[in-house]
Amino acid sequence: MMKKPLMLVGLYVLLCQTGCTQKKQEKEEVEHYTVTSPLKIDTSFTKEYVSQILSVRNIEIRAREKGYLQQIYVDEGQPVKAGQLLFKMMPKMYEAELLKALAEQKASEIEMQNTKTLTDKNVVSKNELAMAVAKLDQSRAEVSLAKLHLSLTEIRAPFDGMIDRIPKKLGSVVDEGELLTSLSDNSQMFAYFNVSEPEYLNYQTHVKDRGNTKVSLVLANNEMLQDKGNIETVEGEFNNETGSIAFRARFPNTNKLLRNGETGKVLMTMPLRNALIIPQKATYEIQDKVYVFVVDKKGKVRSRNIMLAGSIPDLYIIASGIAEGDQILLDGVQKVKENDQIKYAFVSPKEVISHLQLKAE
Repeated sequence: MMKKPLMLVGLYVLLCQTGCTQKKQEKEEVEHYTVTSPLKIDTSFTKEYVSQILSVRNIEIRAREKGYLQQIYVDEGQPVKAGQLLFKMMPKMYEAELLKALAEQKASEIEMQNTKTLTDKNVVSKNELAMAVAKLDQSRAEVSLAKLHLSLTEIRAPFDGMIDRIPKKLGSVVDEGELLTSLSDNSQMFAYFNVSEPEYLNYQTHVKDRGNTKVSLVLANNEMLQDKGNIETVEGEFNNETGSIAFRARFPNTNKLLRNGETGKVLMTMPLRNALIIPQKATYEIQDKVYVFVVDKKGKVRSRNIMLAGSIPDLYIIASGIAEGDQILLDGVQKVKENDQIKYAFVSPKEVISHLQLKAE
């Protein structure tokens, strides 16, 4: 009667031993990982910079004389040509001023001619003739001024461009200098973006390394502008508050897609000397912070927060957090935990980079 319970106990012990052996074997298999180190190289990477897109020329069109807005010859968003008539102020008053000035000029001409005749006959002095000539010159100046005032009632486009919003309507009383609209020359566009001081120094110092000044523009819908731009200039001084300096790139606007005031992202290739790089698959993120597992000589795993300077395909460029000689976990970053003891094999970073896999295992 005792044999059956003994057999059950023996079977239980056997199952436990078998299960423990299997778990131990599985654990040993999981604990074999690949470890590598950061690699220091000279490279370059493409970085995104938030940019403000502005027209190469953008001006305000303002009234040059006070009066009533008599005619509006254009519409909002309409392309216009240089010299095209845009607005006309009511010219009646300035027309009357011109007629008055012309009449005064005619009278001055007659007076001067009469005085000259009398002077030739020695009836009046030459001083009187000089006064008559001066009066004629003054009347001619008044005519020129009246013509100028009259011409200012017609407002024309100074260059080819596109009309912005027109806040005033027909018949509105407009003061001298009041805004009528804005005109943008969108044939080419400027993209302004801010670059940090270290990046600026790298860019300016390693002129040969950066190849050319071509940059790309990513639009707000995440599509790439088909035309490449050129870095044209860098501002004269840094912003003390942000520690950055503004770059300006010029882009052709072949399809007239870009408008003044748009935003985008400039993609610029920056040279890097002695950059420290690691595979992206060796990292993981927690709450927007990037971490790696550093493995000591005894195989103990500890997490470490790292700061990134940029990225290139499959690789991260390290700003701080780890050094060139540190050993970091390459495979299994999603499996290990803080302070785990693991067995690992070291693989040189050059070999790792030549066989990159994008995702962490």
